[in-house]
Amino acid sequence: MRQVSAYGTETDSTYERAGFGAPVRRGTRPALIVVDLTRGFTQDTFPTGSDLTGVVEATSALVAAARPAGVPVVWTAISYSPAEAAGGSVTWLAKATGMRALVAGSEAVELDPRLPRRPEDLLVLKKGASAFFGTSLAASLTGLGVDTALVCGATTSGCVRATAVDAVQSGFPVLVPRACAGDRAQGPHDAALFDIQAKYGDVIGQEDALEYLRRLPSPS
Repeated sequence: MRQVSAYGTETDSTYERAGFGAPVRRGTRPALIVVDLTRGFTQDTFPTGSDLTGVVEATSALVAAARPAGVPVVWTAISYSPAEAAGGSVTWLAKATGMRALVAGSEAVELDPRLPRRPEDLLVLKKGASAFFGTSLAASLTGLGVDTALVCGATTSGCVRATAVDAVQSGFPVLVPRACAGDRAQGPHDAALFDIQAKYGDVIGQEDALEYLRRLPSPS
């Protein structure tokens, strides 16, 4: 039985009639892209953050499942120089002024210490919402032979959604495990997941994501 979204059957029917929401292809060489699970977003002691303990735990479980299959794990963080944070060179900061706190070297841009990052994992520093914009991420994924992007992180309505959009536009089918994405408020979170599911990728359950990783062929 098809699950009805939070927006009701009328909205679902409208999108279905328009040809949205078809399932994406799942490849055999995914990468796990963990977007901005830095302390400035995962801890509510920071003005830009909220308590994303559940997202950190769910993402950590996904990373643990990715390791045996040799799945690349990519971490991203927003990081500004003091001049960028204080000046007008980054247009986004005129709108999202709270992001000025994400200064290189500060606690806010550190990856959450509960996450199982390894030294060999790629870390992408970025200035905008998408992990692809202005970075070498697409080239790195292509070089690694990646054919699917598993996107996790924060915030769902901001950097996760932007990364999912740019991932599919860069040629990578997108999967977003619902438990591994978080936001400051429920409404924007739900709306972003609806939008991703309709237009850009598949929003999937945690067990589905774990099983997908477990079933991957062993690395040669």
